[in-house]
Amino acid sequence: MHEQFTQLINYIAQLMSDIGYLGIFLGMFIESTIIPLPSELIMIPAGIASAKGLMNIYLVTFYGTLGNVSGAIFSYYLAYSIGRTFLFKVGKYFFVKPSTIIKIEEFFKKHGPISVFIARLLPGFRHFISLPAGVAKMDIKLFVIYTTLGSTIWTAILALLGYYIGENHELIANYLKEILSIALSITVAILIYLFLLKPQYQKLFKNKN
Repeated sequence: MHEQFTQLINYIAQLMSDIGYLGIFLGMFIESTIIPLPSELIMIPAGIASAKGLMNIYLVTFYGTLGNVSGAIFSYYLAYSIGRTFLFKVGKYFFVKPSTIIKIEEFFKKHGPISVFIARLLPGFRHFISLPAGVAKMDIKLFVIYTTLGSTIWTAILALLGYYIGENHELIANYLKEILSIALSITVAILIYLFLLKPQYQKLFKNKN
């Protein structure tokens, strides 16, 4: 099992290297739409490829973030244009239930525009938060700022995880859930730092509307 997992990790890492930064951009673009493509399958192998000297970790993070933000903007304008009802109809073709869209809309309403930043750091929410933001016609400048901040943090964490522990395939095979939990814990710690220990940062995230 471990040998098969190691072969899979090596294959994906080599694939990331072969398709280059454009592939990372496109993969993270898709990940940021309603198509459920896990960012872990893109950024962690890209980080591994960087550790092997096949790619540059800074460019991996840059293009991953750029793809993420571009996909989010695409989803935002899609929802902005077609509205909530049509999303319910097309969502089922991408395994997105209406109940999921409603749940994320409620999350958006409860937390306001800052939810865009928070959701970009939360698996299960990050793919879809652009939709309620678009339906609500959130200010595009604020949307881009929050999305870029959240995407940069999450993308960098995954890339660095791949970079620093990617060669230990057995560790990943045995503790993948724990590793992703650590990534989530880091993002939560960052949020606590920004909003509790550094109140001055709150001004950046206030709704200017």
